[in-house]
Amino acid sequence: MNSEFSIQLKWAPEHRDNAGRWVLSHVLRHKIFIVTLFIGAIGNAAGAAFMSVYIGQAFNAVTAKPIQYDLIGLAALGIVVSQVVRGILQLGRNFSSEVIGQRLERDTRHELYASLIGKSMTFHDQQSVGDVMARATNDVREVNLMMNPGVNLVIGSFMFLVMPLVIAPTMQPTLIVVPLIFAIGYFLLLQRFLGQLRPATEMVRRQFGGMNAVLAEAIEGIETVKGAAQETQAIEKFETGARAYRDAYVAQGRIEARFLPFLWLAIISAAGLAHSLILYRLGLLNIGQVITYNGLLQLFGFPTFQTSFAYPQIASGLSSARRILELINARSDLDENQTGYAGEMKGEIEFEHVTFKYHSETPVLDDVTFSIKPGQTIALVGQTGSGKTSIIKLLNRIYEATEGRVTIDGIDVRDWQMAALRRQISIIEQDLFLFSRTVAENIKFGCPEATQAQVEAAARSAQAHDFILKFSDGYNTIVGERGVTLSGGQRQRIALARALLTDPKILILDDATSAIDSATEDQIQQAIYNAARGRTTLLITHRLSQIRWADLIIVMRGGKVAAIGTHDELMAKSGAYRRIFAR
Repeated sequence: MNSEFSIQLKWAPEHRDNAGRWVLSHVLRHKIFIVTLFIGAIGNAAGAAFMSVYIGQAFNAVTAKPIQYDLIGLAALGIVVSQVVRGILQLGRNFSSEVIGQRLERDTRHELYASLIGKSMTFHDQQSVGDVMARATNDVREVNLMMNPGVNLVIGSFMFLVMPLVIAPTMQPTLIVVPLIFAIGYFLLLQRFLGQLRPATEMVRRQFGGMNAVLAEAIEGIETVKGAAQETQAIEKFETGARAYRDAYVAQGRIEARFLPFLWLAIISAAGLAHSLILYRLGLLNIGQVITYNGLLQLFGFPTFQTSFAYPQIASGLSSARRILELINARSDLDENQTGYAGEMKGEIEFEHVTFKYHSETPVLDDVTFSIKPGQTIALVGQTGSGKTSIIKLLNRIYEATEGRVTIDGIDVRDWQMAALRRQISIIEQDLFLFSRTVAENIKFGCPEATQAQVEAAARSAQAHDFILKFSDGYNTIVGERGVTLSGGQRQRIALARALLTDPKILILDDATSAIDSATEDQIQQAIYNAARGRTTLLITHRLSQIRWADLIIVMRGGKVAAIGTHDELMAKSGAYRRIFAR
């Protein structure tokens, strides 16, 4: 179970247990471009090899007695034609690899985003936003670069390794010896190089994610940083993360600098030259073949020099792919229960001996039992940390009860279809979230098909219509991220309008009026009173005015239900409630 909600993708990737096979399953979708890539790589290497062959033939023609001008002309024509064809095929190769890389990035980004949206809150609570963003942006980009130029250059390099092995023996069978020795030594050295490179690239990607996490945390908490005059400390912390990233990158660079195939190429070039000259002295090769053979050996320079760049790029891409798969494969504690109950709610709520723990052994809720009838307004009161918000998060299955049952209309919330359950429950929190969109788009976020008339009706019910019309663009006014361009009361009323537009059967307000002034509270109070009609409403509040008009008050203390009753009943029998009321 990898996600709370399964987002249907147009194509379902395979082999998520292995980064290499997962990437390959994406790439194999584009078979026509793969074929073009290989044809282009073969054509490029063959064109380079033909160049050496034609130059050798031309050298023989020049040194002949008399000079064979017709052969020189044919060799020149062969060079021109082969290089034109080579250029066209090279264009097809680069175009194909670029298309595959871009589509790989697109599909990976889509798959990762769909997975992140589907994950449960338990998963997101445990993740650093900055690190997740680094994986969703930079790591996904690295997967693209792994394909182009990484894999593109590796395939091209391989063809350059093959050509001397194929063409050299046609001139003299023993000429295969030096290219074969080079190829064997090259792959052995490459295997050693990649073994050293993998942990280094993984460390680079991990340190980049850590640096990004520090930056995101500082930006998100910038008001706290400035309020405490801790700018210097924040900068130093970021510099520490940046220094760790730099050190990891330098460590990778040291491994790349010790790339032994460079030395191996020099040794083989010298050995090849000596071998060809010996064969020339023995009369087994002519001067043109010596030129051709040594030209073919120079083809090894392309894989040697490009490998020092291409393989680190591939290693980095695979490390990024593994980091992406860690998020995609992360298990979720909840599932959407697609075949569950999806009927219309009445709003009856019951907690039956519910115990809940987050990650520690200490329960946040301990043997909580209470019942709420449809249409009732309930006030949840108690000190901070008494478990009020946890009750709400169990109700719509943001989290799941450790023990006991939470039921709505007599049906365990685990037996409800997740979408149907949450669609009929609206929650307005103190730290509510508005998107950087228009006012109208924010109001109809949970009901995107709503008409303008319905949006305005919801705004009127939430006492928001009048102040919205005072904006320069009315309902088309764009609010800043998290609603920073609005006052606290305006954000609350827009959030309430958003909740009312979905016509929830259960409405929950979690300390929604704690940070606003008395005048604004009167307006929101009226809006809440209107909203509560005909639906089950839960109020987590310290406002006495809201507590007193609740049908039932549940007093929480230390994760347990301390008392239940009306205001008058609790004032008479509950010392815990009287102390809250007195304060």
